[in-house]
Amino acid sequence: MLTEKNAPEAADLLRSKKLFVFDMDGTIYLGGNPFDFAVRFINRLRENGRRVLFFTNNASHDPVFYIDKLTRLGFSPRREEICTSGDVTAAFLTRKRAGKRVYLMGTPELWRQFSSYGVPMTDGPDGVPVTDAEPEIVVTSFDTGLTYEKLTLACDYIRHGAEYLCTHPDFNCPTETGFIPDSGAIAAAVTASTGVRPTYFGKPSRETVDMIAEITGAEKEEMIVFGDRLYTDIAVGRRHGITAALVLTGETTVKDVEAAEEAERPDLLLPSLAEADSLLFGD
Repeated sequence: MLTEKNAPEAADLLRSKKLFVFDMDGTIYLGGNPFDFAVRFINRLRENGRRVLFFTNNASHDPVFYIDKLTRLGFSPRREEICTSGDVTAAFLTRKRAGKRVYLMGTPELWRQFSSYGVPMTDGPDGVPVTDAEPEIVVTSFDTGLTYEKLTLACDYIRHGAEYLCTHPDFNCPTETGFIPDSGAIAAAVTASTGVRPTYFGKPSRETVDMIAEITGAEKEEMIVFGDRLYTDIAVGRRHGITAALVLTGETTVKDVEAAEEAERPDLLLPSLAEADSLLFGD
């Protein structure tokens, strides 16, 4: 595992990459507060011919939201630079489960995103069923409008035989004031009630790696992913042959890294993206 103390090797590693994939919350910003060093680093990457992709597991918002937010925070994103676990899940549904009826326990934004892909929905954007036909698939996500009724419906459908999918496995979402329960925590409640574990999308799934390769055309050895979580951001790299860099501006601590198995540790460990900027471009 490289750190900033191994500066020459770490710099060589960064120079070898053409596509820089960034987690969002906890990596380039925290809630509504951007990290100025992240803005600088990403702008310098583009100026020097590197490609950038923003990938978030947070499916509570759609890409339009992230374009607006990243623009407001100073990152100047293009639409083709943004991808979410909602995109990955919707693409799977349209390609591998075409025509299957879906009940979504998620936000209205995610509902509209699924609908834009042509996914047949059995509920409206508020989670209330709009047809008597039971869904063949239940998808749960980071539902900031979660109600007991929606939770009960999802569990009932799964008990009746619906396939269970989940957009992403993150347990907590970092905010300016601390952590709040995320998609993985909601899925854990569904699993506790039904005994059924979902198939997860987003990071670290193979489907995410395939989508990144598809939309960018980059080879895995040309990519590096930056993130703040071992079990999603780092895992997607370590499991699928992509260089993984952990920053300590979000969920994970040095103690967490030290406690992890060798195969679960990042290839590169840095306090923040400021150090990545310094290693690649100097001060």
